[in-house]
Amino acid sequence: MSTGILRDHLSRALAWGDAHVSFDDAVEGLEPSLRGVRPDGLPHSAWELLEHLRLAQEDLLAFCTREDYREHKWPDDYWPASPEPPSTKAWEESVAAYRADRAELQQLAADPAIELEAPLPFGRGHSLIRELLLVLDHAAYHVGQLVLVRQALAAWR
Repeated sequence: MSTGILRDHLSRALAWGDAHVSFDDAVEGLEPSLRGVRPDGLPHSAWELLEHLRLAQEDLLAFCTREDYREHKWPDDYWPASPEPPSTKAWEESVAAYRADRAELQQLAADPAIELEAPLPFGRGHSLIRELLLVLDHAAYHVGQLVLVRQALAAWR
């Protein structure tokens, strides 16, 4: 596979829903009254999963792009303090920030000036391709959980 095809595939994969539900579909149309509810038997609310997705993706983007990157504390810096969003605006801002960071990751993936396999200068020898695959894997896992939460709340399609 040529590098151009791989770059295009990685860039598109960050937002696709070919093999599973997309992030955009998973967050679309969830009633505000259900966003902070932890369904019986499940450990997280939709808000907790949304914020975790956003915070983790934001951190991985910073790891790939910021020379002044500082490692976050696990788990405190990766999960919201409350199962409930502070407001409808907070939910909307989290969704928008996730989408903006995803777009930036897509641009990184597509940028031919960046070597996909070269170690990033800010980390432990990890490459951009490793971090992009990590973002993809992490998002697929937690978007699946988000759909499960919605199903348990009878708020899925």
